[in-house]
Amino acid sequence: MIVVHHLNNSRSQRIIWMLEEMGLGYEIAHHARDPVTRLAPPELLAIHPLGKSPVIEVDGQVVAESGAILEYLVERHGEGRFAPDRTSAAWVDYVQWMHFAEGSAMLPLMLALYTSRLGEASAPLWPRIQSEIAAHLGYIDQRLADRDFLVGDSFTAADAQIVFVLEAASSSGALAPFAAARRYLSAMQARPAYQEAVRKGGPYDLGGNRS
Repeated sequence: MIVVHHLNNSRSQRIIWMLEEMGLGYEIAHHARDPVTRLAPPELLAIHPLGKSPVIEVDGQVVAESGAILEYLVERHGEGRFAPDRTSAAWVDYVQWMHFAEGSAMLPLMLALYTSRLGEASAPLWPRIQSEIAAHLGYIDQRLADRDFLVGDSFTAADAQIVFVLEAASSSGALAPFAAARRYLSAMQARPAYQEAVRKGGPYDLGGNRS
């Protein structure tokens, strides 16, 4: 059995969504952030040394990191779905987008979140942070200009990865200028599996700390 350690308002939402898309059985272990600090609860440290989410347990094995979890699920249970064939040109695109979501796109969004709490002290950093956010979102928007999915012509784990980035950008208003990305985000959020994941995981607000 797959157990998802799900922290409210976190990246673990994308794991629940992916499991729903795949039609796999799983259980959710719910964890709540501290209402004041917005940090993950200490009991997550008993699951993984970093005490963060997402983390899944499968037959006693612990798997952390969103991208690693999604790749693990697709490799073990995808049955040829949710990722391009490894011998295809689309596979290279898929791998790049899987890593781009957390390796590049989320960084300026997280910097914006944290530096905003410094008030005027963060003013010198804002032009660079905002330009990086715009550059990364523009890159995604250009990719989606004539596509329904990030890679190929069907839903893949790369879509589950990038949607969290777009939701984070949308929560701060940064996504407003990017029509293709907004269209795509609305379409992804309308998917039945996404809706079921929100029902099971609970609604989430990305205006707070994210782990």
